[in-house]
Amino acid sequence: MMTLVGAVAFAVLLIKEYEIINKVLYSDSRPPPAAGRDEDGDVAAERRAVRELAPAGLAARSLVCRELTKYYGGLLAVDKLSFAVRKAECFGLLGINGAGKTTTFKMLTGDERISSGDAYVHGHSLKTHIHDVHKHMGYCPQFDALLDNLTARETLKIFCLLRGIPVRVGSARGIQLAEQLGFLKHYDKKVHECSGGTKRKISTAVALLGDAPLVFLDEPTTGMDPASKRRVWSCVSSAVVGGRSVVLTSHSMEECEALCSRLTVMVNGRLYCLGPLQHLKNKFSQGYTLIVKCKDVPARSTEVANIKQFILDNFKEARHIESYMGISTFYILDSSLLWWEIFSTMEEACKQYPIEDYSVSQTTLEQVFLRFSRMQSRPDV
Repeated sequence: MMTLVGAVAFAVLLIKEYEIINKVLYSDSRPPPAAGRDEDGDVAAERRAVRELAPAGLAARSLVCRELTKYYGGLLAVDKLSFAVRKAECFGLLGINGAGKTTTFKMLTGDERISSGDAYVHGHSLKTHIHDVHKHMGYCPQFDALLDNLTARETLKIFCLLRGIPVRVGSARGIQLAEQLGFLKHYDKKVHECSGGTKRKISTAVALLGDAPLVFLDEPTTGMDPASKRRVWSCVSSAVVGGRSVVLTSHSMEECEALCSRLTVMVNGRLYCLGPLQHLKNKFSQGYTLIVKCKDVPARSTEVANIKQFILDNFKEARHIESYMGISTFYILDSSLLWWEIFSTMEEACKQYPIEDYSVSQTTLEQVFLRFSRMQSRPDV
């Protein structure tokens, strides 16, 4: 008996020492970010709205991040994120590698400790009620967390049991997801025998099991062919229509346009814009994008220069972005310019210069993304 008591006392001592070491290594007493920084109006409005939410408001939203911050030593990886995800909404979290997206997901799922701030899932705090949070959450991590020697069927069966889903119901749900996501023919194949795209489908299916009201998808379609991506998009859209909330990260702008009702762009751990897709396009519009391809002529470099000068002379507020292999890209910032005026001028240019073809388009999500991604300065975390 004395030996057992001594072992318990020793274990308690080790736990206390571990907590002390954690406080020393990951102390929250970090210097606050510089005050007085310019912040986008939509981001500032979202921060105020989140700050003013009462407990009832927290419970009415699937996810609320309030001043969420993460330090790795002296490196600020996530800088006071504040945003809310409504029920039955697909929220896009965009940013280049190292912007802090995966670190944010790790904090929201309990994989990483929150340095300061807090987050709430259906009113439950991550800091104080993490077990309740996990009951409301599905998660597809950036890198597949699957057991290589299990089949897809066995993997889904295990996760169904962990979620408390009866075997018969779980088996039917697993087959349904396998059919929707397109890996039914690989259902009894071991995970290590599956392709990278099929593994991502299995990970997505695990996240969608159990009808969790909040699902985190960290780049779910990486390595998939276009047809498989459409299947995943359709499955995610069905989940949102069914009342579930999805937080999505992706490097595919097409995917974000297809799925997200609102999105934000992270740069250096901060939110630089936030809102519906069309709102962001209108707000950060750069007018028109003009792409001109020069014919493959002997003096193509000279002709490219002549075409460039013609466009700069005939369109006010035109800006040359780049020229590569005879293809030149311009931004025409004059949004009052009519479409027919652009085409009329370009048809005149085709008569004077060896232009093979050209295209005119409005601002795309990719251009909005690139505008902010150029601000990323720190190295990857």
